[in-house]
Amino acid sequence: MSSDPTTGQENVWLDRWRFEEAESAYQEHLSRLRCGGDVTSSQKCEKGKGCPASSSQTSASASSSLASEIAKAREYIQRSLHDSSAGATSTDCFMKRISSLETENKEIRQVARNLESLVNKLTERVSALERGSPAKASQESAPKPASSASAAEKNQADNADDEEEDFELFGSDDEEKDAEAERVKQERLKAYEEKKSKKPQLIAKSNIILDVKPWDDETDMAKLEECVRSIEMDGLLWGASKLVPLAYGIKKLQISCVVEDDKVSTEDLEEKITSFEDYIQSMDIAAFNKI
Repeated sequence: MSSDPTTGQENVWLDRWRFEEAESAYQEHLSRLRCGGDVTSSQKCEKGKGCPASSSQTSASASSSLASEIAKAREYIQRSLHDSSAGATSTDCFMKRISSLETENKEIRQVARNLESLVNKLTERVSALERGSPAKASQESAPKPASSASAAEKNQADNADDEEEDFELFGSDDEEKDAEAERVKQERLKAYEEKKSKKPQLIAKSNIILDVKPWDDETDMAKLEECVRSIEMDGLLWGASKLVPLAYGIKKLQISCVVEDDKVSTEDLEEKITSFEDYIQSMDIAAFNKI
């Protein structure tokens, strides 16, 4: 087992136990051959059977098994060496990465040191300005030598006069501003009223369909329609008409008209139509629509 001091990783021969197991099996086999070979050879020699041939067969089988075990051990060793070379390649990559990180770390530390020096310089400048500003302020706020008492009284009297004049001036300005605002307001209201009066107003109108019923089937429907159309009112305009059958040969007059809502009411219109009692029995509103 070996270790890399740079990465702290260990290269382990994972198949070592197989090699050790094969070696122990080989040693046991050799020991059995040694012990059993002497006994067999002595027995076969006593019986007069071929001792040299049996020993040669035994040695041949032992050498073949040993060769196979050695070949397996070599294969394991080659695999382990290949794994260790791959680990070395990864170690080189890791070392290159570490070197690049160290270089970046050095650069970052250099930048941090530069920033720290700049911050220190700025701090020194700010502290110097703070130390200089109180002295200047103290010099500016130092009390000047007082003048005579007469000069101070004179200044107070002048200030009082100025305040009175300012108060009077402000008061007059406010009054003038209020009067001007009221005048402008009245002018705007007058202009709005004139504009509103000149603007054409919308006239609300309605379309009404009336059902006028006669007394019986002998009523002259032409005369009945003439009586209805003879009604004239401001805002009333008669339209188309037709005869609609009711029952037992009786027909009703269905006539349309357009009225202005503010000038003509349905009650007045019904009263005028039903005033023709000789021809008209009753009147109903079939439809009423706003225009």
